[in-house]
Amino acid sequence: MIDFTDMADNLTKEQRHKNMSHIKSKDTSIELKLRKELWRRGYRYRKNYKKIPGKPDIAITKYKIAVFCDSEFFHGKDWEVLKPRLQKGVHAEYWVPKIQRNRERDDEVNKKLLFLGWTVIRFWGKDIMENVDECIRVIDEAVFDIKTFWDE
Repeated sequence: MIDFTDMADNLTKEQRHKNMSHIKSKDTSIELKLRKELWRRGYRYRKNYKKIPGKPDIAITKYKIAVFCDSEFFHGKDWEVLKPRLQKGVHAEYWVPKIQRNRERDDEVNKKLLFLGWTVIRFWGKDIMENVDECIRVIDEAVFDIKTFWDE
């Protein structure tokens, strides 16, 4: 984990803005890895599907499964640990509310999608990068459960 307590920002406001503007919001390496494996295994999907709340990174519309590939930092993985560390950092007044709002938005999107009958699956980026087969297994199980429900 990154230690934010002694991080001084050595960049100007303009340099920081330029760096932050280059952080991708779609077609990230974690999304590409998961999508490539899904495609290889015969799953067909929509990318950044705008017809439902949250524009999921991957939407398997046939089964109404919305998949989100969340980066650990921006979506606040282990928030109880990360938040106090950020609060001691240089730009706490920016990062803490931003990540807190991302977490709240994720919860709101999950609830909206569930209400609309979608199955929501969220993966952490590190989990995708380190064990994509396990992520696919989770999706396979969701598809199996949905098919079983349809057959009843």
